[in-house]
Amino acid sequence: MNRLVHILMSPPCRMARLMLGEKRLPFAAQIADDPLRHLPVLLDEDGTAVTGIWAVTDRLETEHPDNPLVPEDAGERAEVLRLLDWTMTHFHDEVTRRIVFEKAAQAHTGSPMRRPPNMETVRSGRVALHDFLKALAPLPEERGFLACRELTLADLALAAHMSALDYYGEVPWTDIPAIAEWYTRLKSRPSFRPLLADRVPGQPPVLHYAELDF
Repeated sequence: MNRLVHILMSPPCRMARLMLGEKRLPFAAQIADDPLRHLPVLLDEDGTAVTGIWAVTDRLETEHPDNPLVPEDAGERAEVLRLLDWTMTHFHDEVTRRIVFEKAAQAHTGSPMRRPPNMETVRSGRVALHDFLKALAPLPEERGFLACRELTLADLALAAHMSALDYYGEVPWTDIPAIAEWYTRLKSRPSFRPLLADRVPGQPPVLHYAELDF
């Protein structure tokens, strides 16, 4: 069986867990001893280590082509990769790092910083989150999912971030019903169940976190 070395609130780690679930590949999840190491790490059955979200993504898409998460159509493929890149860079830096990384302990995010939360930083992340979600809202209404009519890496990447934000009750769901509906469909998938069972020691999630509807 594959093993995935991860930490709970790291979006790349959460995305890897979702990908393994969508590929229907059984795996054992193992919390990293050192949260500052390069994560996630996927350990194949033969002991080969695949390190980092891009390497894990390539390995899963290349060696497990069933249930593909990147479409064959060139235009749709380009849109998936555009949204994936944006989510893992701009959204991560301007939202998740400013909110989740301020609220969660270093052991659960892998942040190199260790200091008390800065609420000014959290507030700036909330403003960016609201603006970004308003901009994203038309996509699932027009396409079904974010990039096209099928579930893709773009959806899993954003869902990985949104689930960490939602754990702390930071998503203004009532303001963006289209994104709330999209996220409800994502969290209802079997691949999401392990994430909904996550519990950060000393920081329980908001009451609706594991519910399949808001």
